[in-house]
Amino acid sequence: MSDGKLSAYLGFASKARKLQTGYNTCLSLLERRKVRLLIVAEDSSANTIEKMTSKCEKTGTEIRVFGSKEHLSQVTGNAGKGIYGVTDDNFAKVIKQEIDRMRSEGKVF
Repeated sequence: MSDGKLSAYLGFASKARKLQTGYNTCLSLLERRKVRLLIVAEDSSANTIEKMTSKCEKTGTEIRVFGSKEHLSQVTGNAGKGIYGVTDDNFAKVIKQEIDRMRSEGKVF
């Protein structure tokens, strides 16, 4: 089941250029402490998830492992991407709240 609010927030963040994509780009932004929320697709490799989780712990960045690459790519317009860095505090806050709400309700994205 898809959630309209989360899709809208991710789309808005993407159009506002507050959503960066890709492993190397997000890793660089994490090191510079520019990322407020990192979203890693559930179907990313275990190694990728582990490395990004470790980097987020070191930098104190929020991370959510959520959704599929296919759906996240479709919503954001970035084909084949599995890692998304939200660089705006307000977008990060609302996207994190929606992901947590969907998880608590058992919804799949």
